Amino acid sequence: MTEENIKHEQLIIIGGGPAGLTASIYGARQGVNPLVLNGPEPGGQITTTSELENYPGFPEPIGGFELTQKMTQQAQNFNVRLEFESVETVDFSDDKDRFYIKTDMNEYTAEAVIITTGAEPRTLGLDKEDKLRGNGVSYCATCDAAFFKDQPVAIVGGGDTALWEATFLAKFASKVYIIHRRDKFRGAKILGNRVKAKENIEILWDTEVKELVGDNKLQAIKVINNKTEEETVMEDVNGLFIAIGHKPRTECLDGFIETDDGGYIITDKHQRTNVDGIFAAGDVQDPDYRQVVVAAGSGAKAAIKASEYIEENSDTLSETENIPVQPIPKEKAKADEKNSDNKSKDDNLNLTLNID
Repeated sequence: MTEENIKHEQLIIIGGGPAGLTASIYGARQGVNPLVLNGPEPGGQITTTSELENYPGFPEPIGGFELTQKMTQQAQNFNVRLEFESVETVDFSDDKDRFYIKTDMNEYTAEAVIITTGAEPRTLGLDKEDKLRGNGVSYCATCDAAFFKDQPVAIVGGGDTALWEATFLAKFASKVYIIHRRDKFRGAKILGNRVKAKENIEILWDTEVKELVGDNKLQAIKVINNKTEEETVMEDVNGLFIAIGHKPRTECLDGFIETDDGGYIITDKHQRTNVDGIFAAGDVQDPDYRQVVVAAGSGAKAAIKASEYIEENSDTLSETENIPVQPIPKEKAKADEKNSDNKSKDDNLNLTLNID
């Protein structure tokens, strides 16, 4: 593609999940006209969650897909552009004036970039696993534990995450089975001791899940002891939590951005990466929490700092008139005017009383 066909942008956000959409809203309000490269399946992992009970502002549970739809609409209300393109390669060399991004459809340059590509849970690779995700199979205990109150559940894994989530599940479930393929935990000893001290936790050593039973909802699991080869159908388990790690989506970054041993992007408290002008937010840089509200918050931080970076390094900052102004309904305007009149009267009364 020739130079004249490359599209030049101020701010490009790679990823259209909660972090990316929040960043786009804040970026638009800052006047930097962000472009979001959604990828083929926008919304992130949260779209596979049937219900969220802990996202602020929604007293009733809301579906993950519905929540991202509302975020998308909010972004579009601020003229955010969302493209269903997947990033293939990038050039984030810090010796260039602009950052280069190639998608499956176009080529772009940007003055600043926010990476919000997320992370995906590692799966067991079983038949029906993807089909039953959100219908008995979960990858997040803090998200879904409450849905299995007073029910027996199982969790797969033996690292820190699995042990921590097992103790969390024990607060809700009547019984928690830890299924671990080895004869000892890989996680911290203190976490292992806590698990062993819980009366409603049972550990199945040297055991692996062989099959998921159920068509539209998990009804049971079949496990196998990898030493004795004895198979057991656990018919009382209708909730299976898989905690064998996550994989940050950083394949397209070509090693330009510094990551930790787990592959997560390293950022400072302002969401800045090792490359000046490149920021990261959400699960791609958060190995600990993996919560929607945390991802959204980090997206807001990244957009604020990215906007400041653009303003400091460029004279092309968009004017705020690009942001659509929502008209105030006449009824609300009249009510506000009435409230304002009443407040003025109250203020005058308070002033008189204070003088006396």
